Amino acid sequence: MTTKGVTIYFVRHGETYLNHYGRMQGWSNAPLTDNGIEDVRRCGRGLSDVKFDAVYTSDLTRTQDTASIILEENKQTDKMDMVQMPEFREVFFGSYEGMPGSEAWGKVAEHMGYDTSRDMFLNTEIPDRMNAFREADPYHDAENFMMFWNRVEQGLIKLIDKHRDTGETILLVAHGGTIRYILQNLIPDLTDTKALLNASVSVAAYHDGKYHLDRYNDVSHFRDEE
Repeated sequence: MTTKGVTIYFVRHGETYLNHYGRMQGWSNAPLTDNGIEDVRRCGRGLSDVKFDAVYTSDLTRTQDTASIILEENKQTDKMDMVQMPEFREVFFGSYEGMPGSEAWGKVAEHMGYDTSRDMFLNTEIPDRMNAFREADPYHDAENFMMFWNRVEQGLIKLIDKHRDTGETILLVAHGGTIRYILQNLIPDLTDTKALLNASVSVAAYHDGKYHLDRYNDVSHFRDEE
């Protein structure tokens, strides 16, 4: 018998200034750019007819601001409190937070024995790179893959346990890496694993103990102001 399940709209936060400057942004907070705010509004307009039964974000400002804008544009969702969950934070990059991305990844590539970061990305998997990030961090504060995934998985278990078989639709505003790794681990047949665009939407339904992907990295619903 098919259960009601639950549908989760995973939305990446809008562009921030650290995104705009190409700098590493994990637990660091940076405000949304004007372009980021506008893209989130366009995303919100495209989702304006979706009724959300609960709204979750990480506890970082950029996800809370993004969710607030989406709800401002929504015509169906009743006023409700957003629930902040630190489990859904982005990966922590330790002492490399705020560093230009090319420089940080260059250090990780060197640590892994590659001449260029391009070679590293072509020949390694995400868990290996995350583990190397922690090893290369002089303070060893950066999260490795298991530290990150154990945290995120605990948040996902809490969310599913609360909403499973309710037939509800959930909005979860989080981070590019967080959403991408969640879906890669939960959707066995996910082949398109490109980095997520700012304000993009990925939709997964959970029912009968399995996750089913409906949309990934989608911005086709963006709608300009009429």
